[in-house]
Amino acid sequence: MTATRRQAREWAIQMLTAADLNPPADIPQFMASFWEELASLDEEEGRAEPRGKLKEFAEERVVGVLSNLKEIDDILVPLLDNWDLYRLGTIERTVLRMGIWEMKWSDVPKPVVINEAIDLANWFSSPKSRTIVNGVLDKFGKQVQRVNG
Repeated sequence: MTATRRQAREWAIQMLTAADLNPPADIPQFMASFWEELASLDEEEGRAEPRGKLKEFAEERVVGVLSNLKEIDDILVPLLDNWDLYRLGTIERTVLRMGIWEMKWSDVPKPVVINEAIDLANWFSSPKSRTIVNGVLDKFGKQVQRVNG
């Protein structure tokens, strides 16, 4: 199976979810452990092997989110409309953090970020997650557009 950016985002969400539940002291070692564990999975299950640019793509998101976590959360909290960040499910919180990072610090177009985030929330959580992820990231996208526009 060939890996795609979508798969790289899934790897990033898996790492960021683990980091949210148990914050790593050493990010490079944390990511190395993740890749080792992933490599140990049975290849017969059709799992894509992380390598090259897609591995870098996933790691860029993990390092970016974890390195800017306070700033991302400071952006995210007001977008939640009086909803506590830690009342969100771990997956929703993680997907939103990565979406904010991608919109603010990457060159990925906003509609792509929102669509991928919605799909990831739906895949890893539930269809109900789509609503909050879409609403929050759409609101942030409009704020960023006003500032840059």
